[in-house]
Amino acid sequence: MSSNNATSNVVSVDEQAFEKADEAAVDEEGFEVVDETPEFQATVQMEVQAKVDANHPDGMVDTSDERIYGATLEQEERIRAREAELERISAQAEMGTQEGRAKRTREIAAKRSAEQRAEFQKRAASVNPMADPERGDPRAELTQEQLAAVNKQSMRLAEKLDGWSRAAIGRRLGEAVVGGKDLMSAVVGVFEELQTAPGTVVPIGKLEDVNRKEVSIEGQVETLWDPSHPSIAQVGLIADDSGQTRVTIWEKSNAPWIEEGEQVRIHGAARNWYEGRVSLAVTGWTTLHFPERGRWWE
Repeated sequence: MSSNNATSNVVSVDEQAFEKADEAAVDEEGFEVVDETPEFQATVQMEVQAKVDANHPDGMVDTSDERIYGATLEQEERIRAREAELERISAQAEMGTQEGRAKRTREIAAKRSAEQRAEFQKRAASVNPMADPERGDPRAELTQEQLAAVNKQSMRLAEKLDGWSRAAIGRRLGEAVVGGKDLMSAVVGVFEELQTAPGTVVPIGKLEDVNRKEVSIEGQVETLWDPSHPSIAQVGLIADDSGQTRVTIWEKSNAPWIEEGEQVRIHGAARNWYEGRVSLAVTGWTTLHFPERGRWWE
């Protein structure tokens, strides 16, 4: 009998490859041994089929940053559309809630303001019946003869009062006549009231009757003289048909330069007193306009 005793050392594939790599690294002459083992390459048919599969809608996979990895175009479009819809719904819900809250706040504030104003007018009506918010147009209580006279006088006053409409003047006249004044007294009172009302150009001769801190005037620069202090840019007299007043233009106001003989309209001048008479000061809040400046055709 004979027996074959075979002994073998079990070596892993990685170890064999490592040993082969070390053994085949150089030849006897020290030159590197080139592995001439043929590499497997795809055939033309395989490449064509791969292109067909890659471009098919059901099998397209794009690994770019703008595409969803592993999803087809149809799936990606559905996912993108769903994400956009969710973002729109979320943003609409959030903004809708904020806008709705702001709108409700404005409505509540406006309602409270209207209620407070109506309550104030009702209290004022206890002293002046014309201030009653529930009272209609006072001209409706006039006779036809009185209404015709009021309309005629309101047209005449509208030509003299800049910035006041005939309807507003007529309502004021109607209130005065219904309150017991004769027409001429009502005309004089309304004219003096509206002549010095806020926002209107006040005649210079009426500046002493105004109770506001700031006023607007229009007149001609009569004379200018040298300022008495470096902080004053210009000082002089401005006059209209009703009177004249001293006007001081401060250096810090950066107001445009005025000249003698030209027409000037001053808005927002500070009303002061100088030597017992009313005077005006041009400050940084004041604006100057020159109606006739730059009219080269004249």
